Amino acid sequence: MKIFAHISWFLATTIIFIAIALSIALFPLLPRPYPRKISNWFIRYATFFSTTIKGKEDPQAQMFLINHQSDMDVGVLETSTKKDLAWVAKKALFKVPFFGLAMSLPEDIEIERESKTSLVKLLRAVKDRVNKKRTIAMFPEGTRTKNGRMLPFKSGAKFVADKYQLKVQPVVLVNTLSCYDIKKFHYSAKNITVVFMEPFVADKSNPNWLKDLRVQMQKVYDDELAINISNR
Repeated sequence: MKIFAHISWFLATTIIFIAIALSIALFPLLPRPYPRKISNWFIRYATFFSTTIKGKEDPQAQMFLINHQSDMDVGVLETSTKKDLAWVAKKALFKVPFFGLAMSLPEDIEIERESKTSLVKLLRAVKDRVNKKRTIAMFPEGTRTKNGRMLPFKSGAKFVADKYQLKVQPVVLVNTLSCYDIKKFHYSAKNITVVFMEPFVADKSNPNWLKDLRVQMQKVYDDELAINISNR
């Protein structure tokens, strides 16, 4: 069974690299967001994962805050919304050959942790993307978690949302880690649950809203695991 999962992982990873190349090739030919959408739908169909959508996506949402478990998370959300997403990611990823180009072409946003200068650049970039009617997509944990317990949310998400009083919609992804785990070389086609939670306008007068949101998102995640054994 493990051998089959490893072979599936190799095939899925190959498909992902082909999709990235497809995205890069399509950018000179098609307007954003079609190159990325097409490449992610290619991954979805070629690797046979599916999604169950719960809740309702807010068409006016300006920022998605998403829990992070797997490299599949981006593809799952990209194929669950028609929005033109601008992903916020650490600066080092933009320097990775090939992969970095696939992030630079759609004008994703880079951030360097623990850098005040980077925060100023982040604010400018977010304002630019929002003015272009794009939706900011952030993983507030900052990195992937492996045990189902969400890591503390980084303050950058609150800093940006408060500054521009963005309309924020939390999104909880369930089952992506058991679908694709790059460290264990594991892939298994799964049905992934995508929960669009109630949106809200960021309120800087409430200093605890980001911490409270983590608790709420964790509860949604735990509840989904409790009601659907296939998500475990």
